Amino acid sequence: MSKFEVGHQFAPKSYLINRAALVTYADASGDHNPIHQDEAFAVSVGLPNVIAHGMYTMGLVGEYVGALARETAGTSARVREFSARFTKPVVVPANTDVELIVSASVVEMSGSELRLELSAVCDGVKVLGMAKALVVL
Repeated sequence: MSKFEVGHQFAPKSYLINRAALVTYADASGDHNPIHQDEAFAVSVGLPNVIAHGMYTMGLVGEYVGALARETAGTSARVREFSARFTKPVVVPANTDVELIVSASVVEMSGSELRLELSAVCDGVKVLGMAKALVVL
């Protein structure tokens, strides 16, 4: 019998994002789009400020899901599905750490499958929609 049930809330985790992290991610990914590093450019195209790479945000949420899988099923290899839609950007002002808070709740149990609804919020704004994962226990 699983120790989880529908409605179970996993502890949230906070990830700090700053301009240095965006530079590091850009170098690793090869995504040097100026909206992620140049404030004047970002504002000139209608953004409120520099924004985090969507895939960087998604990667942080994926790290959270992998950690849950290791905690609940012993290995991150038990993550069978992980998806989301980008709804709002993570805005990263200069000389500031912004906090991305990621959490999950169980929305369905089926045999050994644990279906999760994920939440990713930055500065009170939900930045991912339809975020979900499936972990096999």
